[in-house]
Amino acid sequence: MLDTFGWSEPLGHAFAPHAARGLIPGRVIAQHRGLYSIVTHDGERSARLSGRLARDADEGGHPVVGDWIACAPTDGDAPATIQAVLPRGATFSRRAADSAQAVQVVAANIDVVFIVASMNAELNPRRLERYLAAARQGGAVPVIVLTKADLAADQAHGPAAAIAVAAAVALDAPVLAVSAATGQGLGALAPYLAPGRTCVLVGSSGVGKSTLVNALAGQALMATGAIRQDDDRGRHTTSHRQLIALPGGALILDTPGMRELGLLDADEGLIATFDDVEALARACRFVDCGHTNEPGCAVRAALEDGGLDPDRWRAWGKLTRELAHHERKEDHAARAAERRRWAAIAKAQRAARTRRDRW
Repeated sequence: MLDTFGWSEPLGHAFAPHAARGLIPGRVIAQHRGLYSIVTHDGERSARLSGRLARDADEGGHPVVGDWIACAPTDGDAPATIQAVLPRGATFSRRAADSAQAVQVVAANIDVVFIVASMNAELNPRRLERYLAAARQGGAVPVIVLTKADLAADQAHGPAAAIAVAAAVALDAPVLAVSAATGQGLGALAPYLAPGRTCVLVGSSGVGKSTLVNALAGQALMATGAIRQDDDRGRHTTSHRQLIALPGGALILDTPGMRELGLLDADEGLIATFDDVEALARACRFVDCGHTNEPGCAVRAALEDGGLDPDRWRAWGKLTRELAHHERKEDHAARAAERRRWAAIAKAQRAARTRRDRW
């Protein structure tokens, strides 16, 4: 059964040291509070973290949905014990909302990130830019999926207006318009849903991620909510992350809607997402151009002649400052932690000298 969820010969080689310890491989397919659902060669079962892994894992090192893990075999229905997490491939991560420093790995070992947005509600290009930067930073292929195309067809400009908004910030990322209700455009997702490939759906609440999963699976696997009449938006329904095997052999991971997406060490992803802005900045006459009143500023020229959208320029500046702020904050926190560590060492040494003098 593990083969259905992407197990391969290279993973077998990577798992060899754990197999030598008598552990068995598995993949996390769902994550609940304090408990995991995993799949092994023998089927699905529940699992818990070992005390050592729960205690010693680095920030972001606890298992998440999509992770390949090593666990101790158990008898009967007793939960397995997860002893280790195998090295990850591409991930989708964000800065956790409740801490400026905490890492939240949303999905691991993924190939494609479907950035899902709805066409029948206000489409926010600034939010799309954040998701694109996070996806590219994690190493997966980003694809923008605009849902509810059937509802957008009733609007003044139809789906074309929403597609144009998304395409303006997508650069090389595909923009696909679909309707899970009618099946419109779902065939365009097929090239990304190859057997053994893992795709994750990310986006705000109510954009139709769970409905899209059900349409791709051909059955109602995920709970969905009806469209609200006051704002034409869907209701938040998914409460946990779950990896699902589709009939064609691809794997798709549904996630709860995100109220906010804090970027995490996304310098490379930001550069790739704003490649047009970065190219203009490199074309300035001066390397340290502040893009204000300097002569030969390519950015100012593009803003004046309409070659660069002012909103996109402001978004680039905002995200660049946000990353710089968090880097300074984390650097300060690291220095403070190092000072505390050396203070504790010095205190222990003084206590040892005092005990020695007493003797």
